[in-house]
Amino acid sequence: MTCYETLFVVKPTLTDEETAAQIAKIKEIVANNGGELLATNDMGMRKLAYQVEKNDRGYYTVLLYKAEGTLIQELERLLKINEEVIKFLTVKYVKQKELAQFNKLVEAANKKAEPAEEAAPVAETTEA
Repeated sequence: MTCYETLFVVKPTLTDEETAAQIAKIKEIVANNGGELLATNDMGMRKLAYQVEKNDRGYYTVLLYKAEGTLIQELERLLKINEEVIKFLTVKYVKQKELAQFNKLVEAANKKAEPAEEAAPVAETTEA
């Protein structure tokens, strides 16, 4: 299986729940088509470099995964159809240096996710 990174931008007009649902839907597409999701990096709401579909901002998310090439065709087809996604980009990592960088990105995204997961239970115990 080959390593891929897909960055997509969701419309800023969606609520937090709708944005989370769109991200979950895209993760599900990767999982259902034989991909192995290694890490997710929610970059949050950011300003776009230029207007896209009359939007100045967008919610950025990066998925790092391993998959076969057929998954990419299906994923990009579904991202094109999805009206809530305003931009997307898929990068394929092949060379040894690229794979080393890919592994660093996966580790960094997983480290970023761990403190957020650990902080949530601490907040719940202080309230109780």
